[in-house]
Amino acid sequence: MLALFDLDNTLVDRLAAFRRWAAEFAAERELGAGAVPWLVTADADGSVPMDVFFARVRERFGLPEPAGKLWHAYRARLPHLITCRPEVLDGLERLRATGWTVGIVTNGAADNQTGKIRHSGLATRVDGWAISEAEGVRKPDARLFEIGAARCGASLGDGGWMVGDDAVNDIAGGRGAGLRTIWIDRHRDRNTPVAADHVVRDVVVALDLLADLR
Repeated sequence: MLALFDLDNTLVDRLAAFRRWAAEFAAERELGAGAVPWLVTADADGSVPMDVFFARVRERFGLPEPAGKLWHAYRARLPHLITCRPEVLDGLERLRATGWTVGIVTNGAADNQTGKIRHSGLATRVDGWAISEAEGVRKPDARLFEIGAARCGASLGDGGWMVGDDAVNDIAGGRGAGLRTIWIDRHRDRNTPVAADHVVRDVVVALDLLADLR
């Protein structure tokens, strides 16, 4: 059985890593006490394209570096601030040990996302991954799920699961690719209409759920 996972704020806590980066960035440039909350708000939980984000950062703080240089430095640094909880790594190992094929399907820059996968310890706990920039297609397009399955030596034709926190990219996209889905609901408000097979608050719960299916 195939299980595909989103990366940011599913397997790893991208928001926590971003806050750590924001604190470093603000301290290094002496941006002032209000800089960190401004950066976190401007990032909007990763929903703002990073070239747009850094253009706004440059303008807000009057930074001399071009936005592209700031974006490049961020991509080099953020993977080192990403962590994956031991219980998540253990859960992935448990799935594979019981016969699951496990992969990652993520939107984002190839160097940034690959760095996160490697530095977090995920690279040795999955069978493969597909990153949108590297593949030239983004979730929710079914083609990225197809590529992700192929990178793991599997096929969507055999069915499987997609686990992620984004209602459109992960859940609607996964369903469109013929996968069953588990939505990681990170918000207090559960009134958002999401047509997932299961709704959980933490990826560890999703891992346990999948493990029980074997």
